[in-house]
Amino acid sequence: MQTRKLGKSGMEVSALGLGCMRMSFGDTPADKQEMISFLHAAVDRGITFFDTAEVYGPFTNEELVGEALEPFKGKVMIGTKFGWKHGEKGPHPSVGPDSRPEQIKRVAEASLKRLRVDSIDLFYQHRPDPNVAIEDVAGAVKDLIQAGKVKHFGLSESNADQIRRAHAVQPVSALQSEYSIWWRNIEAEILPTCEELGIGLVPYSPLGRGYLTGKVDENTTFVSTDIRARNPRFTPEAIKANRVVIELLEKIGARKGATPAQIALAWLLAQKSWIVPIPGSRKLERLDENLEAEKIELTAGDLNEIKTAMSKITVVGDRY
Repeated sequence: MQTRKLGKSGMEVSALGLGCMRMSFGDTPADKQEMISFLHAAVDRGITFFDTAEVYGPFTNEELVGEALEPFKGKVMIGTKFGWKHGEKGPHPSVGPDSRPEQIKRVAEASLKRLRVDSIDLFYQHRPDPNVAIEDVAGAVKDLIQAGKVKHFGLSESNADQIRRAHAVQPVSALQSEYSIWWRNIEAEILPTCEELGIGLVPYSPLGRGYLTGKVDENTTFVSTDIRARNPRFTPEAIKANRVVIELLEKIGARKGATPAQIALAWLLAQKSWIVPIPGSRKLERLDENLEAEKIELTAGDLNEIKTAMSKITVVGDRY
């Protein structure tokens, strides 16, 4: 697998990372031993960048990733996240954000233990906290970096102003934000800011929570614990209306001998050399399908065709 550098940070990782959230969070969690074997297979295939978070589970996802990747210390990089309050039943977005410096430092100590590492490779603020100045957040992570407990500072879903203010205190290595062929709102201000400051981009939901694989239709049902069961883009009406996006991916894919998912990932890889998508997967056949995307070369003509077609498409349904 090819590697990419996340901006000017010096972090060199596989061109595609792996999102681990659904292995133990959300809809039906997978069998732990199966997922450990799956993560080992991902490393065997050249993936060196794995994404988790304290909130996934809560805690169980970091524990899974830490146990599975312990044999590969020094050969892989793990990104994890802080920033949610802990309710009685565990952290959940509805409980609210919590990026107070003392909380950040507590989370770091706990994550180090669960991940079984001496230093966290990439420590993201999971979401901006309106109650804590971003300068204080960056300062807390700077302290952790100086103490050797964190290597790189990341942000997630932050706006351009927040990125600049944080970066002025502690250089930001990577920004994680939703970005895909059907969600491109970050292109106006956030992508140029990342490019200017030398910050890598790690797109989550690069396959539109599975929709861009082309395997979801209006008859698809989701269990109540699946985030898509409450997602406006996954109502039967939206699924049907947005089929035009899949038809575009299929059209390009027919010429390249590729699936819609592979074209969607290849499109992201073609945007900037410092973009590293993290599609989530729990099945080897899906992982292998995704990894083939890095071999697909989209020409300037292909990219212009996609750009023109998407400019005429109105995607139905909010992303949340």
